[in-house]
Amino acid sequence: MGHIADHTKTIRVGSGGIMLPNHAPLVVAEQIGTLESLHPGRIDLGLGRAPGTDPLTMRALRRGLQGEEFDEQVAELLAYLQPAKPGQAVRAIPGAGIDVPVWILGSSTWSAHFAAAIGRPYAFASHFAPGDLLEALAIYRREFRPSKQLDKPHVMVGVPALAAESDEKAEFLATSMYQRFLGIVRNHRTALPPPVEDMDKVWTPAERLAVADRMALMVVGGPERVRAGLEEIVGATRADELIIVSDAYERADRLRSYEIIAKCRQ
Repeated sequence: MGHIADHTKTIRVGSGGIMLPNHAPLVVAEQIGTLESLHPGRIDLGLGRAPGTDPLTMRALRRGLQGEEFDEQVAELLAYLQPAKPGQAVRAIPGAGIDVPVWILGSSTWSAHFAAAIGRPYAFASHFAPGDLLEALAIYRREFRPSKQLDKPHVMVGVPALAAESDEKAEFLATSMYQRFLGIVRNHRTALPPPVEDMDKVWTPAERLAVADRMALMVVGGPERVRAGLEEIVGATRADELIIVSDAYERADRLRSYEIIAKCRQ
C-alpha cells in the first residue's frame, strides 16, 4: 500500500484485505495510522476474519495466544483509531484520532450481519465466492444500523473480469484465471499460468463446472461485452462500487484490461 501511495497522487489505496486473526490490532492501527499520516485522505482499511491461507501457514502466522473473536478484534482496532483518552495506557502512535474508512470484507452471510451491526461499508468477495452474494447484500441492507461513519448502506462487489480489444483475445487471456481456479479445485495452488488455446484439454467436465461455480460473475470480452456484463452485475446487485480482479498472465495485457474496463464504467 505504501509503495502504491508513494507513486500516485490522487487515487485511494485500500487493504483488501488485512486478515485480522493473523495480526495484532495495535500493529494494524499503527501501520494504517502511518500510511494515513503520510498520505492524508487516501487510505482505506479493509478487514477480514478468514485466515486467508491453508491451515499450516495459518498456524505459522499466528503469534502468541489467539483467543479473540473477530468482532472483539475489530472493536479493539477501532478503539485504537479513536482519539486517545487521558490516562489511556496503550495508544496507537500514529493512529489515535486518525479517521480512515474501515470496510468489512466477507464471503458469507456472517460478515453481512456484522458489517450491518456496526454501520460500516461492506465489500463482498464475489470474485472468488459468489454463492452467497445476493443473500448477503440483502441482509446487510435490511439490518444496517447508521453510524457516525456511515448513514446508509454502502456496498462493494468483487468481479473477476478480463477485457481485451476483441472477445476472442479476451477469452484466450482469461484461460489463465480459469487455470488458477482449477488449481484451487484440485488443491494444487501455483502461480498464475500462461493462457492456453483449449481449456478442454486441461480440465474435465466436472472440473469445468466447479470452476464456473466459483467464477459465476466472470466477465470476459471486448469493450462492448464487458460493458454489458458489468452493467448487468450493477443492476442485479445495486452495487455502489465494483472491485475488479483482472489477472492476465502478461503485465501489459493486465494493464490493458484495466484500461478498457475503466472506460466501460465512465
